Amino acid sequence: MLLSMCMLSGCDDEAFLKENPLSFYTVDNIISSSDQVDQMITTCYVRVRNIYCPYDNYSELAVWSYRMGNGTDVFDVPTIRNSYRLNDYSILNSQTDVFNATYSAFYYLINSANNVLYASEKATWESPEKKAYVEAQARFFRAFAYRNLGELFGGVPLVKEVTFVPRYDYARASRMETYRFAIDELEAIQSDLPVTTPEAGRLVRAAAQHNLCQLYIDMGVLLAESGGDAGAAYRKALDYANDIIDGGVYRLMTERFGSRKEESPDFYFSNNMAGQTPDHLYSAAGYKAEGNVYWDLFQEGNQDYRQGNTEAIWVAQSDYNVKKTDGKKAGLMYSGIYGPVFRDQAATHVSGAMEDVGGFGMVQVMPTAYTRDLIYEGKWGDDMRNSEAVFRRIFYGNEPSSEYYGKPVPWSVLYKEQNGVPDDAAYTQLYPASCKIVTDKYTGIADGENRTVLYRDDYLIRLPETILLRAEIKWRLGDIAGAASDINLLRTRAQCGYQVAASDVSIDLILDERARELVYEESRWNTLLRMGGTIATERIKKYSYWDYPRNTLTKNFNLWPVPQTVIDTNKDIIIEQNPDWK
Repeated sequence: MLLSMCMLSGCDDEAFLKENPLSFYTVDNIISSSDQVDQMITTCYVRVRNIYCPYDNYSELAVWSYRMGNGTDVFDVPTIRNSYRLNDYSILNSQTDVFNATYSAFYYLINSANNVLYASEKATWESPEKKAYVEAQARFFRAFAYRNLGELFGGVPLVKEVTFVPRYDYARASRMETYRFAIDELEAIQSDLPVTTPEAGRLVRAAAQHNLCQLYIDMGVLLAESGGDAGAAYRKALDYANDIIDGGVYRLMTERFGSRKEESPDFYFSNNMAGQTPDHLYSAAGYKAEGNVYWDLFQEGNQDYRQGNTEAIWVAQSDYNVKKTDGKKAGLMYSGIYGPVFRDQAATHVSGAMEDVGGFGMVQVMPTAYTRDLIYEGKWGDDMRNSEAVFRRIFYGNEPSSEYYGKPVPWSVLYKEQNGVPDDAAYTQLYPASCKIVTDKYTGIADGENRTVLYRDDYLIRLPETILLRAEIKWRLGDIAGAASDINLLRTRAQCGYQVAASDVSIDLILDERARELVYEESRWNTLLRMGGTIATERIKKYSYWDYPRNTLTKNFNLWPVPQTVIDTNKDIIIEQNPDWK
């Protein structure tokens, strides 16, 4: 009893009441080594991959749909996905799922980066260089998230450290301040990022320089609109583009390379394994699709810089062996989400889910007429990016009862045209099959995998995008001949029979070239929204397959709405909704 009284009388009430749950893991009580912090940075890579690389048909579909550009000039939705349209402005508002899903995904990335920076100060490091590299990666991810948020939503709250208690008083920075913070972060870490790395997928200096190039363009556009010194910003952007393009580390691939450099794609016109005999190959029936260097860029095993691909700047990793332990998140469900569905609309002549029809497509998002045809009309017929190996337009009948069995099925038949007008359902579910989303050799089939998933790495930054950013910068600075020269770098590699002249260069031409080169790669919403002026809305209305935007898009906007849940939960400080979305 006496002992109990002594214990009570000497008690520090505040310390006694403070919880110290030793059985709960927190950053404060679990982090002790640098290896643990390095493992934490992996979460950031995973979050980026989850935003940009589709691994199933449901969990992140809203974000992936944003990444590809659903609702822009390049992508739309088929009849069977009409409820998921992103260009009907009579139904789009601040509560539309894609806006909240995208906003949240980038803030989750910011949170993970802030956790790494906090834990870094708790850990014991064997060298200052290792600590600097881990922290540089975390700061890159945070800046990368803010660049995306700034381009899509404008100014957002700048969360620079870990928050341990609920907050409802976040103040919104301006769009310029958001860009400025991202620029400052990336410029501060350049020397701590390696020029190259032996570890595939890890960040290198050029990834920061590419983002700085784009951020300075973003800043320049804002300055031009407000009467500021846009030229200074564009010249900074040009410096960073030149560092990458002319620095000697990266160059366009111009010769065939990699795992299939001696091969060309080929298919069986049979929708069952029993019929897949040599006499049923497309090549046996006269089909010739010559492999080329652009096709090589998207074959499994060819995406990484360390594998000899000198235009790979930043690549998300995907590996079939990892899939066996990490579930379904290690593959790219491009064939499933973005692939055509011949078995639905063309079953009389072309059916099944084998390689000849692009695998087991489910067409969540489809290319517009602009993407699949208009940008290749006339003089663009000899563009390597529109070759049969890259953008396959010939499909052989695989139903023995069809009059086209073993022969090419005309698109007028596939589209079920009446008096030259295609049926909406057929047109929006059937389209050319890009080698970026389908393949003639699917991995894992012998293990029971289906043909919805590609097990190859995925480009996050590829040198042609940097070249197109430089062309844009030169156009904005009035160097039209220089812009034409940069575009012609890509046309020369694509073996185009027609080069662009300086008199042809416009922002529309640059956007067209981005569509040819970067379809299924670029984040088209970012590209259009950062352009300024009326470019985004004009192109959406012009190239949409459906009439929704032409009938309902009555405003010019360069920002998405701030998600309503963000406004509602930040109760102590008002976050203003973006113009035109109030």
